[in-house]
Amino acid sequence: MDPALGAFDLVFYDDGTRIRRPLGGSWNVRFEHVPPVRPFRWPKGGKSFAGWYYAATAGGHIGYESWLERDRLILLDTDPGVTGIASQPFWLHWHDGHRKRRHAPDYFVRLADGRGRIVDVRAGDRIDESAAEAFEATGRACRAVGWEFVRVGVPDPVLMANMRWLARYRRSRCRLSDVAEGLLKVFREPTPLRAGACEVGDPILALPVLFHLLWSHELVADLTRQLLASDSTVHAARTRQW
Repeated sequence: MDPALGAFDLVFYDDGTRIRRPLGGSWNVRFEHVPPVRPFRWPKGGKSFAGWYYAATAGGHIGYESWLERDRLILLDTDPGVTGIASQPFWLHWHDGHRKRRHAPDYFVRLADGRGRIVDVRAGDRIDESAAEAFEATGRACRAVGWEFVRVGVPDPVLMANMRWLARYRRSRCRLSDVAEGLLKVFREPTPLRAGACEVGDPILALPVLFHLLWSHELVADLTRQLLASDSTVHAARTRQW
């Protein structure tokens, strides 16, 4: 048995009750449904920016404590391999040999294949010794229970600008069935974005649906090289997902 299973404790909330258990007895908790273990703060004059993001994947609001965390939420929300997300799902407690330590990871992610993933968001130039130790310990705990652990930093700026735009159209209400089917037919072959939308009808009606289909990966465009524009080449995904 991996000694990490007994070396770490998790503290989380279930129906308003605070629970503390050894890591080995907590791995099967549906952490994608638990509330945050600590409140989000909006300090006056503070450098961070906290808020709530409506995640289409989760069907509810998920907290973040910085723009960087908000951007990561957008990327998780559009990922077809993600089925659930929770922010700061638990405190991870351990002893580093000198003192007691604890760390609240930024996100727990449930993947489509049932696995769990812990995501910590921190720019590379903002990782001090204490944070590095916390991430190392978190990775060790995750390996013991078969979860993935990733520390992510600043995303590609062009991709992120495009995804922030598409996130405006993430809700299912943007998917008008008749318009969506028309767009999927038009874009069976690579076609400029606006020209294809106009083939289906009034672009004021067609473009929001087109953006939703890009968000949901039923349509595909290169989102990393340039900002979406009227002449951006769009085509239907071969399997309707990336």
